[in-house]
Amino acid sequence: MAEQTAPRPTAGFDDHPDHIDAAVLKIAGVVVLGAIMSILDITVVNVALRTFQVKFAEHGQPLSYSHVAWTVTGYTLALATVIPLSGWAADRFGTKRLYLTAIALFTLGSALCSTAGSMNVLIVYRVLQGLGGGMLMPVGMTIMTRAAGPHRMGRLMAILGIPMLLGPICGPILGGWLIDQFSWHWIFLINVPLGVIALGYAFWALAPDHTEPTESFDFLGMALMSPGLAVFLYGVSSIPSKGTATAPGVWIPMAIGVVLMLTFVVWSFFPRHPLLDLRLFKELRFTIALVTMFLFAGAFFGGILLLPQYFQTVRLETPLHSGVLVAPQGIGAMLTMPIAGALADRLPIGRIVPVGLGLIVIGMLGLTQVGGTTSYAFIIGSLVVMGLGMGATMMPLFTSALKTLTAHTVARGSTLLNITQQVASSCGVALMSVVLTNHLKSAAPTPDGAGSAFAHTFWVAWGLVLVTFLWSFLLPRKHEESRLDDEEVPVVPL
Repeated sequence: MAEQTAPRPTAGFDDHPDHIDAAVLKIAGVVVLGAIMSILDITVVNVALRTFQVKFAEHGQPLSYSHVAWTVTGYTLALATVIPLSGWAADRFGTKRLYLTAIALFTLGSALCSTAGSMNVLIVYRVLQGLGGGMLMPVGMTIMTRAAGPHRMGRLMAILGIPMLLGPICGPILGGWLIDQFSWHWIFLINVPLGVIALGYAFWALAPDHTEPTESFDFLGMALMSPGLAVFLYGVSSIPSKGTATAPGVWIPMAIGVVLMLTFVVWSFFPRHPLLDLRLFKELRFTIALVTMFLFAGAFFGGILLLPQYFQTVRLETPLHSGVLVAPQGIGAMLTMPIAGALADRLPIGRIVPVGLGLIVIGMLGLTQVGGTTSYAFIIGSLVVMGLGMGATMMPLFTSALKTLTAHTVARGSTLLNITQQVASSCGVALMSVVLTNHLKSAAPTPDGAGSAFAHTFWVAWGLVLVTFLWSFLLPRKHEESRLDDEEVPVVPL
């Protein structure tokens, strides 16, 4: 006779107090430290690309930008490729073992990067580093979700959001300072002592794993999803260097990737334990939150990453100074993120996220007016408003999606969330890069002409944010109980 399912409280969730106690903060510290290493590394390398062009020059000629940019793209592709493994591996080996392995792999990759003698070798080491970094965020989210319980998710997600804010602020500043004062090697070497500390802290703070693995590994799903995602993102990442999405080097890998991923979608409904549990999309709240996250990540991160380039290209600022000028956005986000996190535990998410996205719409509208001589006070004011909106948007969206899941599906759900954000960010950055490149080609060779090209690109980003704002009204506007304290377990009739 077929098995039926019935809800059962998960042991331990009912015992969680409402406040954030010392035990949870200890675990949160582990996850935040790992997230800081991973996110900082993404942004630190951005300011080193020109240095790589010169330091790894061949026959006296600086390397092309498209070549050195693979130090960023290779890392991103490795992240996206390994994320689908995180959910299964967490169930199979335990979150503590997997998290320690991810930190060790990331630290080893960082050390090897500092020894690279050529650009191609550095790219290979960056891929190795990304394999570790890709597991840090989804596994860390799973650890924090299980530690927090259903009633403290918003506040815990706000804590996890701190490195997401500090990375884009501190990364370019730290990277510029290390290169100026020491050498490019130190943007990687700085991760080694941090990694050693994180390993020791995680080994001490995280409880031992007690796993009873029952799920088989979806080898066919892995053979379809990860290569498909990597090939698709390769095509997307090639758009800026090719200048058009119609180039064979762009659309052919994108088409192959889409075919592989569509095949995976069809296949994933057959195995009992697929690599990615697309059955989660049957939960309407989860699907709406995930689509909102995709639209938001593509529009916001695609637009905000143009700012350092604007400051350096149009206003002739140094990488260090441009990083400082972007900082007000993160400061604004830090003001609202703790408030939004606390409110997400008490109010419907549909009454919080639209307010945050509305602020981003207003702030981004200000950036559409930039030019060659735009007042820095005006730009900084726009960034602060955008930051206030970002702090009220990102982590509440994560909280909303995770609250729709049961304790057993948290690892699978967080994997889908991380893949969504990674793919959306990559697509958004590629889209904005293509739009900017095309406008720069036709712009007058003056600061005002270049500024106009950036303004046109910000209009595209603004349009995408507006679409996200309108979509966000589909989010729940009435209080709904979290399902994290429920579990579906087999009930065999007598």
